Amino acid sequence: MKPKKDKRFLIKKENSGTFIFVDKKTGVNYLYVQTGYSGGLTVLVDAQGNPVVTPVAEEE
Repeated sequence: MKPKKDKRFLIKKENSGTFIFVDKKTGVNYLYVQTGYSGGLTVLVDAQGNPVVTPVAEEE
C-alpha cells in the first residue's frame, strides 16, 4: 500500500506564468514567476515587511 501523498501547496491565483502559492500548513503566500526557461520564487510581504498569511483550515 502506498502512503497518501498530500499536496502541501495550493495555487491561489494563476495568470500567464505568474502564480501565487499558499503553504497549507503555515498559510504563507509565495509568488512564483516563470519566463521561458527560468523562474523565481519569493515570499509575498506586506507594507511592513511581514509575510502575507492566508488563514488555513486545520487539517483533521
